[in-house]
Amino acid sequence: MQSLPYQSSCRKLLLLFFCTFLFALPLSGNAQQKLTLSGYVKDQSSGEGLIGATVGVRELSGVGAATNEYGFFSLTLPQGTYTVVVSYLGFVTHTQMVALSSPQKLNIELKSDQTALQEVVVTSTDVKDENVRSMEMSTMKMQVAELKKMPALMGEVDVIKAIQMTPGVQTAGEGTSGFYVRGGGVDQNLILLDEAPVYNASHLMGFFSVFNADAIKDVQLYKGGIPAEHGGRLSSLLDIRMKEGNSKRFAASGGIGTLSSRLTVEAPIVKDKGSFILSGRRTYADVFFKLSSDEGIKDNQLYFYDLNLKANYILGPKDRLFVSGYFGRDVAGNNSGAFDWGNATATLRWNHLFNDKLFTNTTLIFSDFDYSLGSKEKSSEFTWTSHIIDYSLKNDYTYYLNPQHQFKFGWMGTFHRFQPGVVKPGPESYFNEIRLDGSNALETAAYLSHQYEITSRLSMEYGLRFSYFANVGKGTVYEYAEDGFTKIGRKDYGSLEVIKDYRGLEPRFSAKYQVDEKSSVKTSYNRMRQYLHLLSNSTASLPFDVWVPSNHYTKPQIADQVAAGYFRNFQDNMFEASVEVYYKWMQNQIDYKDNSDVFLNNRIDTVLLRGSGTSYGAEFMLRKQKGDFTGWIGYTWSKTDRTVPGINGGKAYPVRYDRRHSVNVVSTYQLNQRWSFGANWTYATGGATTMPVGRFEYEGHSYPIYSSRNGFRLPAYHRLDLAVTYDRPRSLTGKKHDSSWSLSLYNAYNRKNAFSIAFRENEDNTAQTEAVKTYMFGIIPAITYNFNF
Repeated sequence: MQSLPYQSSCRKLLLLFFCTFLFALPLSGNAQQKLTLSGYVKDQSSGEGLIGATVGVRELSGVGAATNEYGFFSLTLPQGTYTVVVSYLGFVTHTQMVALSSPQKLNIELKSDQTALQEVVVTSTDVKDENVRSMEMSTMKMQVAELKKMPALMGEVDVIKAIQMTPGVQTAGEGTSGFYVRGGGVDQNLILLDEAPVYNASHLMGFFSVFNADAIKDVQLYKGGIPAEHGGRLSSLLDIRMKEGNSKRFAASGGIGTLSSRLTVEAPIVKDKGSFILSGRRTYADVFFKLSSDEGIKDNQLYFYDLNLKANYILGPKDRLFVSGYFGRDVAGNNSGAFDWGNATATLRWNHLFNDKLFTNTTLIFSDFDYSLGSKEKSSEFTWTSHIIDYSLKNDYTYYLNPQHQFKFGWMGTFHRFQPGVVKPGPESYFNEIRLDGSNALETAAYLSHQYEITSRLSMEYGLRFSYFANVGKGTVYEYAEDGFTKIGRKDYGSLEVIKDYRGLEPRFSAKYQVDEKSSVKTSYNRMRQYLHLLSNSTASLPFDVWVPSNHYTKPQIADQVAAGYFRNFQDNMFEASVEVYYKWMQNQIDYKDNSDVFLNNRIDTVLLRGSGTSYGAEFMLRKQKGDFTGWIGYTWSKTDRTVPGINGGKAYPVRYDRRHSVNVVSTYQLNQRWSFGANWTYATGGATTMPVGRFEYEGHSYPIYSSRNGFRLPAYHRLDLAVTYDRPRSLTGKKHDSSWSLSLYNAYNRKNAFSIAFRENEDNTAQTEAVKTYMFGIIPAITYNFNF
């Protein structure tokens, strides 16, 4: 039961929200009769909907709309004749006269601008001062064309590696795909692929992500101001949308690289009515292992593969169906054992237009992350498997009242199944089967938000999300003595019986004030609740980490974040500058008792401690997005700590991924139509770590004495990556396909960045202890051939 003060505050917050909501409605009721212009904006060459394309009205300054995730827009205007201007990055701006005397449908196909495509830019629209005029702050949009120009580890274009080069985002370690946003942990990022959650986005133990750039259409990261329709994680939302497929003609693209090869095919199902895309990728280190004469190497396995599939079909003028899926797996092993892990997701979506103002999307979602580990040694042969499975249903609505008012509302429900581990012994093994306790949970939410343009200068968006979470049976809850370990009682629960439930309100608010044509001030606040927790002893996101639900002993994590920013453009939108500051309060943060282990622990609650945390910082960005030379410079100053009773004497301590300073420089130079060059440089303060500061002898054995929790720092991290691309466009070669060669150098000046530091006795003097630095990479060259026809 929540306390009465909490219930009272929730009622007051709910009352305040609806009073504000109802106050805004009458403001549009006295307006003259208006007519609606709605439709879709698509890519002329493929028929795909364009996300975030801007539809403006030249005669009405400041009046416009952005297309949603499916390319749909709606504008309600007074009767009259207007010049409609539609623009999107990399496409020729479309201008059309519209005589609006009755509600109209306007479906627009934009033509690709080959000149614009050669420029690497960051924003998703080519509208003048759009970053200043839009409501969005604490967000980062990435174009796939931009990603492919950046230097890449082993030639693998990686969405998450690019995200790690932006302000407010920290890497989990050298080469890894885990990331931290504004002081949040790896598990506090909600990663969605076509709305399906991805629980582990890593290939090859975290060195690459599972997202094949050839299959990706749009990438957007929210670090704050997260929309009310999303929840479940404290720190960020990484929303990735797959391509829909070419509904005009057959097309194929791919590449052959140092590490992997890729192939993507797309084609119409029925021309201009439906299409599909199929994209696959595989590494082939195992193929080269088989060529070795060394039997120990010959039988090794080390590879990953993934497959993306998506199809869509227009059922009628108001209905459209989408189905998409992802399946990926990593396999590693040899004669003595093997392990593998992977994700499987499936999404079925139905778009429906009730009318020209009300758009709805109904979605069925499946997500499964599993891993297995096995040993082939006869006396210790075993197979260990683990799963986390989600089944979800969502129903989202958008109501376009008029250009000043837009409403979103909907609900969702997810059933989680946790199977943390089953270890089955072989026929000659010396141990019996080990089965960790599984659990189930139900997570539901409903939301309502309103985007309101109060004046031509002042806009706001406010929303409220209510979430409910129930940990359900079958299950057993143990009661522990004061030592937190000794069992003194138990209670068993039947199938689907509620064991423990939680609920709460999550308000969201953002506002923008347009100072002048070139600058604006923005602010945001959001509360997030997280009911699932990742338990890990490592800094990277490893496949053997354990996800657990909130229960009797582990409450939901809660975070409140406020942010403010100033945005300014220079030289006719050539340069964009921004500075954002934020402060985040976090409750019910989880950490581990000293010397604890979560590996195969069936009493995980006995090693966990709970406390609070804070994170605050400032993020600066300057980017150039016009001309032959483009890119950005980002700097972040941040501080993140936790206070957990039972750790560090109850005093605040930095988290492992706390880095005070971070600098990222990303640049691309387009020399001509054939040659382009890219360079990335990154610098970050070393992460916090716990080190031994002494030792004592007892009965002939030596034991370390450790510093305060995370009381030391690893050496600073910095690295330079370089890339050069030679393009062979069909417009110059006269052939029927485009092709290119890309050469990249990862860690170009061979910096030996510390991945970890271990301690051991000095071989020459056992009375002394020495530190040994482990580093992962030196200089890594890679070459890739890409084609598109």
